[in-house]
Amino acid sequence: MKTGVVIFPGSNCDRDALYGASLLEGTSSVRLWHKETELPAGLDCIIVPGGFSYGDYLRCGAIARFSPIMHEVMRFAERGGFVMGICNGFQILTEAGMLPGALLRNKNVSFICKDVFLRTERTDTAFTSAITQQQHPQGQDRNHTGVLRIPIAHGEGAYYADAEIITELEAEGRVVFRYADSTGAVTPESNPNGSVNNIAGIINKKGNVLGMMPHPERAADATLGKTDGLLVFQSLVKTVHEAP
Repeated sequence: MKTGVVIFPGSNCDRDALYGASLLEGTSSVRLWHKETELPAGLDCIIVPGGFSYGDYLRCGAIARFSPIMHEVMRFAERGGFVMGICNGFQILTEAGMLPGALLRNKNVSFICKDVFLRTERTDTAFTSAITQQQHPQGQDRNHTGVLRIPIAHGEGAYYADAEIITELEAEGRVVFRYADSTGAVTPESNPNGSVNNIAGIINKKGNVLGMMPHPERAADATLGKTDGLLVFQSLVKTVHEAP
């Protein structure tokens, strides 16, 4: 699997994404500069990484959405290519209209950086298909097979959409991850930022575009003491390799 990682002025998670996307056997990753108007051949996936693109001026992701590379990212997704927006990348994908809703200021109006638990709502997507296929290595208190421990680091991470869109997302099963406790229970206390319905990650109607606030690339190496995020990358590799 070959992954391209977009780099904007102000991106600071691009190196982590490049590393995480090339950890597994048979994977590689390349840099995509924000001014590029063509994508390299053979890409299977594009990651729009976290950080503070263009300094988060106006609002998070509002300027990056107009970068030349984003036109190519949108065309790539329209052709069925896989796109994953992480943190600031999620914000950019909503600004670009590739995913519905918006990311608002955290309920405590403060930047939050800590590990959280995510409950995987679906394991039949391109981004989650490997999650139930191996035992989670961290912690003995998780009795829900789809619970991941992943870091967050954001100031504007509260997912919001109007009631009609939320109803549509829920009805169509497009909520992929929710903030939960270590057992998989979704509670107000497990919601770190005020996201509607504890939403931490969603996909588009076609299922090839994912936006998530937590950082799987920061939980993909045992050296860091956490590897649950690697399951997201394993899912993509599995999907690409099994494609006809």
